[in-house]
Amino acid sequence: MKDYIEAFIRHLEIERGVSAHTVRAYKKDLEEFSEHVNAEPVKIEMLDVRGFIAEQIGKGLNKITVGRRLSSIRSFFNFLYREGHIKTNPAKLVSNPRVPKLLPRFLSVDEVFSLIEKPEGIGFLPARDRAILELLYSSGLRVAELAGLKVDDINIKESLIKIKGKGKKERIVPVGSKAIDALKSYSIERILLKGKDSALFLNRMGTRLTDRGVRRIVVKYAKALSIQGRIGPHTLRHSFASHLLQGGADLRVIQELLGHSSLSTTQKYTHLDITHLMDIYDKAHPVVRGKIRERR
Repeated sequence: MKDYIEAFIRHLEIERGVSAHTVRAYKKDLEEFSEHVNAEPVKIEMLDVRGFIAEQIGKGLNKITVGRRLSSIRSFFNFLYREGHIKTNPAKLVSNPRVPKLLPRFLSVDEVFSLIEKPEGIGFLPARDRAILELLYSSGLRVAELAGLKVDDINIKESLIKIKGKGKKERIVPVGSKAIDALKSYSIERILLKGKDSALFLNRMGTRLTDRGVRRIVVKYAKALSIQGRIGPHTLRHSFASHLLQGGADLRVIQELLGHSSLSTTQKYTHLDITHLMDIYDKAHPVVRGKIRERR
């Protein structure tokens, strides 16, 4: 089983270009599954997969985590099927654990502004942290996209940034004026640090800042403001999408900015309160508009 898992991991890294964080998650999921079944792929049946899922739930694991592990197993067997190593995917018909549909967490505009303004002082670290928070919210980047940026990916003059998203798909997105100002200030501090890495965001040692490092920065300032709930880089991405939608941006435009291949994925990242939905309904629905004209 080990050789098959390694082949799949190479496929993820080389052909699909998934992030290092995602690769680690796939590898961990598959290694746990392999330990449970202790058999070669051709001998694994649907009941083996179901047994593993039941065991995971029995251990008290979060159903979202269990669902992700099932997705990893399903993708693994899809790969083996395409490569001709197995005749059927034993995980194909295994149902995902039912999880409650929770709306993703997003911040109010005031909370975002307070978070972005939290890094105080002068010097490399405050300038870098302000630039990171500004850019995450200004352009709705994934944490891996931000950590993977190079200096040459930023066009300060045109206020644009080149992003390499999932599957190595590139897109160009605008950068707000406040984020540009923060990037200019950080660029000066970055030069003074004399880091030799081509990455845009560096740690204090002058090497690339990791995904985990970016997460720590966001969490640190969120805790300092006592913002309730789990806050991370993705919270700013979701806030970016939600605030654009509330401001009247078209969902298709938001889809392009976020780099989603499917509009249904974008819809999961956006959330409007019922008051705003009713306002749109009242202004847009023909029947309601007709009644308004009659009353006039």
